Amino acid sequence: MSNLTIALDMMGGDNGPPVTIEAAILAVKENPNLKLLLCGDQHMLAAELQRYPNAPLKRMQIVHTDQVVGMSEKPSSALRNKSHSSMRKALELVEEGDADACVSAGNTGALLAMAYYVLKTLPGIDRPALISSLPTTSHKKVFLLDLGANVSCDSEILFQYAVMGSVMAESVEGIDKPRVALLNVGEEQIKGNDQVKNTAQLLSAVPSINYIGYIEGNDIFTDKADVVVTDGFVGNIALKACEGLGKLIINEVKRVSQQNLLSKLMARMALPILRKIYGRVNPDQYNGASLIGLRGIVVKSHGNASSEGFLYAIREATQEVSRQVPTKIKHRIEKLLMERP
Repeated sequence: MSNLTIALDMMGGDNGPPVTIEAAILAVKENPNLKLLLCGDQHMLAAELQRYPNAPLKRMQIVHTDQVVGMSEKPSSALRNKSHSSMRKALELVEEGDADACVSAGNTGALLAMAYYVLKTLPGIDRPALISSLPTTSHKKVFLLDLGANVSCDSEILFQYAVMGSVMAESVEGIDKPRVALLNVGEEQIKGNDQVKNTAQLLSAVPSINYIGYIEGNDIFTDKADVVVTDGFVGNIALKACEGLGKLIINEVKRVSQQNLLSKLMARMALPILRKIYGRVNPDQYNGASLIGLRGIVVKSHGNASSEGFLYAIREATQEVSRQVPTKIKHRIEKLLMERP
C-alpha cells in the first residue's frame, strides 16, 4: 500500500486523548505507510505523547484546535458554534485533500451534520448512511445499514442504501455479487409496510443488484445475506441490541466461571475455547461504522471505545482508502441511473 494520511479527532469520545493517543501509536507502529494528523489541543496531546517515549513521532503531526464538540451537544449548535473544533478540522483536512480519511469517536449527530456540510454527498446520493459489519455463523461478515444516520427514510433512500451497501461488501470484503436483503417483520412478500414493499419493487427492477428479498432480525447472523438494509431507527436499535447481547454473553461467561472452585477449574480447561468465543463476540473488533455516500471517507468509532476499539476504526479507514470506496460508489450510482426503468 502507498503512503496514506488519516486525520483523527483526538478530543472526541468519552475518554479523549488517553485512548486516542494510544490507538494512534499502535496504528503507526503496525502500518509503516501510515501518517496521522492528530486534531486537538496541542498541550494536552503533547503531554499525553510524553508517556510514550518510543512513539514514532515523525509520522504523527499535531494539528492544534481550541474547541471540542461535547458528547451531548446538539448537532445544530455544534455546526454553528464549533467551527474550530477537532472534529470539524479532521473533516476539513479530508475536504482540502490533506488527509485521505478521518476517524472520530465524538458526538454522532454532530459528526453527521458536519460531515454532510463539509464534504457533501456524492452525485445521486441524497443522504449518507452509517454502515458496519457484524459476524455470522459462517465466519463471514454481514453489513448492516443504516445504523442511525437517518431515522426516517423513504423507499428511494433505502434503494440508495442498498446500492452503497452492495459496493461496500464487494470492495471491502471482496464478495462477488453481494446478496442484498431488506430487514422486515417476515420473509413473505405480503409482510411489511409500504416503505419496505416499495423498496423491494425498486431493487427487483435492477438486475445488477443481487436482491434476495426480505430477512428477519433473527437471521442477520445466519449468513443468509451479505448486506441488510433498513432505516436508521430500526438499524440503530438492532445494532445496540446485538452489542448488548454480546456484552451479556461475555459477562455471564466470566460470572459463571468464577462461581466456585470446580467452575474455575473447568473454565481454565476451556480457556482456549472461551478465548475464541470472546474473539468472535467482542464488540471492539467490529468498532468503526463508516459514514458512506459522502465525497470523502469518514469512520465513526464508538464513543466509549477502548484504545483497541479505536485502533479497529483506524484500520477500517485505511482499508476503505485502499479500496477507493467513495469512487466505486460514485461509479455504481452513475451506472444504475442508466439502468433504472
